[in-house]
Amino acid sequence: MNTTFKIVYLSTFPSRECGIATFTADLTAAMDDLLGPVIESRVAALNLDDVSRYSYSRKVIFQINQYSEQEYIKTAKSINDMNEVKLVNIQHEFGIFAGEYGSYVISFLSALKKPSVVTFHSILPSPEEKRKAAVRSIAEKASGLVVMTNLSREILIREYGVAEEKISVIPHGIHSMPYVSSAKNKATLGLPKKVNLLTFGLLSRGKGIEYVIEALPKVVNAYPDILYIVLGVTHPNVLKEEGESYRKSLIQKVYDLGLSSHVNFYNEYVSVDKLLHLLRSADIYISTSLDQNQAVSGTFSYALGSGRPVISTPFAQAREVITSELGRLVNFREPGSYGEAIMSLLKDSSLREQLGKNAYYRTRNMTWENVALEYSKLFSKYSSDIAGVSEHKKIPRINLNHILRLTDDFGIIQFAKLSLPDISSGYTLDDNARALIVACLCYGELGKAFKAVYPERQKSELLKRIEVYLNFIKFVLGDDCVFHNYVKPDRSINIELNKKDNLDDANGRALWALAVAATADYLPDSVRDKAFFLIKKRVKMYKMFESPRSIAFCAKGIYLLLKKIQEIEGKDLKELLVVHCDKLVSLYQGASSEEWQWFEHYLTYSNAVLPEALILGHERTGNREYLDIGIKTLDFLIGKTFVGRTYAPIGQDGWHHKFGERRYFDQQPEDVSAMIYALATAHALTGEDSYRKLMHEAFNWFLGDNSLKQVVYDRITGGCYDGLGERNINLNQGAESTSSYLLARLAMV
Repeated sequence: MNTTFKIVYLSTFPSRECGIATFTADLTAAMDDLLGPVIESRVAALNLDDVSRYSYSRKVIFQINQYSEQEYIKTAKSINDMNEVKLVNIQHEFGIFAGEYGSYVISFLSALKKPSVVTFHSILPSPEEKRKAAVRSIAEKASGLVVMTNLSREILIREYGVAEEKISVIPHGIHSMPYVSSAKNKATLGLPKKVNLLTFGLLSRGKGIEYVIEALPKVVNAYPDILYIVLGVTHPNVLKEEGESYRKSLIQKVYDLGLSSHVNFYNEYVSVDKLLHLLRSADIYISTSLDQNQAVSGTFSYALGSGRPVISTPFAQAREVITSELGRLVNFREPGSYGEAIMSLLKDSSLREQLGKNAYYRTRNMTWENVALEYSKLFSKYSSDIAGVSEHKKIPRINLNHILRLTDDFGIIQFAKLSLPDISSGYTLDDNARALIVACLCYGELGKAFKAVYPERQKSELLKRIEVYLNFIKFVLGDDCVFHNYVKPDRSINIELNKKDNLDDANGRALWALAVAATADYLPDSVRDKAFFLIKKRVKMYKMFESPRSIAFCAKGIYLLLKKIQEIEGKDLKELLVVHCDKLVSLYQGASSEEWQWFEHYLTYSNAVLPEALILGHERTGNREYLDIGIKTLDFLIGKTFVGRTYAPIGQDGWHHKFGERRYFDQQPEDVSAMIYALATAHALTGEDSYRKLMHEAFNWFLGDNSLKQVVYDRITGGCYDGLGERNINLNQGAESTSSYLLARLAMV
């Protein structure tokens, strides 16, 4: 796409110190990560007056004195003249728009000729007539509306009379980060022996921090190691009207109650990175709002997203979100209620940790990546131009951090607990074979696409991992020249599991991986020689696999070997490829019918590798039957797995039997990877652009175009979540899922 469209956001924006400004900065950054450079974010920033100016980034293309109605109208007309602007998003909070009940924003909407979506940050129940009229006028003039909680949606419908079909619920965004306990971050702050309580946000008398302080003497008496941190500057409007009187009153209260060694005030407007660091150093987050009608709190959302148990007053969002599994609700203005809640969590550290983990798990749909995904779909609804290009999601840069984190000096560890390697899961040949392919491809020519992320000087580190994976494959080669699959955490062969499990697929995948390494001209001779040695050892005792996928994996390996050699251990490789492809043809002829164009009577996992092997077989042998069946079965699989423009792999909770119901969950990254490779192969051989388009649609499964409409790839860690259930994502980032994602990503280069 050469066309660049723009979305303009009317809002406050950093460096203005304002919660709405921070929200808009995070949202526009996430939108640009998702859709840039095809769709770019620009900002019309609200200033306090004609004199006050801020150091804005290049995103800001208009500045508006928030008290000048004419500037709103002038800016709207300027936006109308910009053909590249396809939609305007207004971040609405009554306090940042001038005029009676923020009426100047209505003037802006009246002058605007572009589609518009208004995000309401505050929706008050039981509104006075003028407020109700202002909100209804905004709702009538806007194309669509966004609120952040279901309660806000209900209030808009019930009390403001807004049409429900016009309202979308998109939660407040949170920053994606790995879950960690507080201990690690506390140590970096020099507070390893303290139990940290934290409140943060712009200070004002409506924050209610004094009631927490009044609760602390009794808490400190029972738990003398606690430290309560109050983070944030005084709200600019409060500072202008009354100075630091509220902060001073809180500090005086601390001294009066003898709490000076247990309460710290951080009077600074911190960066997001520092904020998240402090949050992750907290053992308990305390949300203190005195406004029971406060619709949403960004600070509250950030705390839950950081995996911290929350003690909160029952403001609107907290009433909707907080259960006994996430934290505790306390009464407004009651120190005793705070004290009871704090001590109930302090006495049980395992409970605190579990509540924090529960909060982390339940907020993954709120990460900025997922919020941006929801906004992009909503914007597409109101702008056909955006809808036409929004599927061109920005492909993430390749990030090898997680696959390297999972790899020790013996091999890649099978599973992870969230993003932390779980050594108790041991190792498998399957995973080390996948990792070997990823490492080889990254080391070679395809690596040029991401040298900015993974510099040349670090390629030696990658080469070490290639050696590790090869040594692992050598280690699991048995005396019978068959590879074992399972290895225990103590690095001994798991004889029981290997006897019980069919090893064909692991052996077929290993031969494919070894062929990748053996034929990679860019690898050192010693590495390629070791891979060839292992292939020869395995092929020496070779007999045809029974599993269709094993046959296909092996065929892919033979296809690669034929680029370099014609025979191995006295076996003619072209003849061997024909034998494998003929076996797949035979399976197809035995199982297929007019309605069921497939190799078996069921669809299971990594299905696309079967047609891909036949298409590759045609390229090496010229056998037209291989191509015809390969394309026919691939098209059949496409028909079964693409629902509209969304890729939906066959679910592992029952698969899809020929005469049974097609199962949709649990969907696995390995299936997505296999489909992308098959589509890439079909596109390369046939030139059909439809296959290339389907590749992007399948890859977008990782980026949120899936049945849960949530991102499956973690840009922060470089890992991929283990699967997609009917209601939840499996948040563990194991070796199979991460290697499968990286293989898919490499195919998109």
